[in-house]
Amino acid sequence: MSAENTSTEKEINNLLARITETWNAGDSEGYAGLFTEDADYITFFGQHLKGRQAIEEAHRGLFKLDIKLAEGGPEPMVKSLTDDVALVIVGGAAFMNGEPDPSRDSAITMTALRTPEGWRFASFQNTRVRKP
Repeated sequence: MSAENTSTEKEINNLLARITETWNAGDSEGYAGLFTEDADYITFFGQHLKGRQAIEEAHRGLFKLDIKLAEGGPEPMVKSLTDDVALVIVGGAAFMNGEPDPSRDSAITMTALRTPEGWRFASFQNTRVRKP
């Protein structure tokens, strides 16, 4: 693995950590700021949020619920597509009212983009994990 790939993975892993931090802090503005201005965000129930403002507005209400993201978990897969674009696949788990909620386990696919602000997510697709 090249030094560039290692640096990219580290920066994207830091961005993923910020996703969890801002979510768990109920910071909808900070959370939305981790996405590009024109990001496409597909929620677990199929709602398509278009842009940073829509992401912030949708999460403002959601963050009033007692849903927290689990920290840690499996290592995310970060695949560099170009020097400025990466595919990210990560598992997600959540707590509802302080208790683990396996019904919220997800497989999340994102496109990370290097921007003048640093790495940001340009797309987000959240799919619930279900047994076939």
